[in-house]
Amino acid sequence: MDWMAWTWPTAIFFMVIAALLITFTVLAIKFPETPRTGILRIETTRGDRLFITLLGSAFINLAWLGWVGAYQPYALIVCLIYAAAVFRWV
Repeated sequence: MDWMAWTWPTAIFFMVIAALLITFTVLAIKFPETPRTGILRIETTRGDRLFITLLGSAFINLAWLGWVGAYQPYALIVCLIYAAAVFRWV
């Protein structure tokens, strides 16, 4: 896979996504959930909120790159705040 130019940050990113998917699968099996309605007025489950969080975080990081530049640690903080808000109110 030399053509993909894998780096440690890229590998860690995909490992975190895989760990999240595995964790949420185990949670769904052990603790089944009924959908709830939040501020978006749509029924969402944990998996839906995870998807909304990942999608929003991608847009936050892209906007950060465009407006601030390549220094991403503060974008991670914004993404974590966004994730907490999504899981609390969506």
